[in-house]
Amino acid sequence: MGLNKSTLTGHLACFGAYCIFGFNIVCCKNISNANVLAPMDLLCFRALGATALFWLVSLFLPKEKVPLSDLWKIFIASMLGLFLTQWSFLKAITMTTSIDTSITNTCTPILTMIVAAIVLKEPITFKKVGGILVSLAGVLILVFNSVGLGGGASETKPLGIVLVVVNGLTFALYLGIFRPLISKYNVVTFMKWMFLFTMLVTVPFNIKSLIHIPYGQIESRVAWQIAFVVFFATFVAYFLIPIGQKRLRPTLVSMYNYVQPIIATIISIVIGLDHFTWKKGLAMILVFTGVWIVNQSRAAVPQKQD
Repeated sequence: MGLNKSTLTGHLACFGAYCIFGFNIVCCKNISNANVLAPMDLLCFRALGATALFWLVSLFLPKEKVPLSDLWKIFIASMLGLFLTQWSFLKAITMTTSIDTSITNTCTPILTMIVAAIVLKEPITFKKVGGILVSLAGVLILVFNSVGLGGGASETKPLGIVLVVVNGLTFALYLGIFRPLISKYNVVTFMKWMFLFTMLVTVPFNIKSLIHIPYGQIESRVAWQIAFVVFFATFVAYFLIPIGQKRLRPTLVSMYNYVQPIIATIISIVIGLDHFTWKKGLAMILVFTGVWIVNQSRAAVPQKQD
């Protein structure tokens, strides 16, 4: 199956977004280890920053009216795709070891495939299942053969595993249920409302904590990582994801979740905390081979947009 321009754009957008998310894992762990921000504080920063940026950009674009009936749907989408997804991830990394987080997080494409089959009637094909299993094998090889970047908890709590699963399930539901809604609007229009709703359900209820953050004790290194999380891992990444969602099936979008541990491993190799081995090379090949196999599935082709 050849790649047309639209599909290629979708792949590049997803690859870029999940590469950023790979860096984001490292930054969030470092921020968590600094003990200056609670998970909800960082979520508020992300919501505030992205809301301001998306609404600012929207001022320079043609105005797009969103009816109240769709605003309610976008509100629900924001709760699944932003609030619950981000909060559960930020909370989970304080309660699980890095390796347990990575292993449990591999369930996201499987959950997305199931949700897409139920909601969008996207068939579960042999190629799709095979591709997921190939990529899953690659991720597990990578996880069990990487020193990693540390961070996270010293031991895993059961609630931490539950939160990682919640993270995967809520994002799977978001990808599967709201693809038709996302396709109706410009990316900036959709995301400015998504983040506004997220900000409204987080910031007002966390004002006291935000006020008492010891801002003067935040090291410049941590401050720059917070800035990266807000601008790149929130504004830029969530600008790219809907571009992929419009052009690719939900299962294929979620397959790029497997890119994150690859990026984290590459970072650890570059900064000298890990080293390259043939097993890591094999793992990376398997991950991208799995994505390619899923892309070959006829069910991976999005329906024609009006």
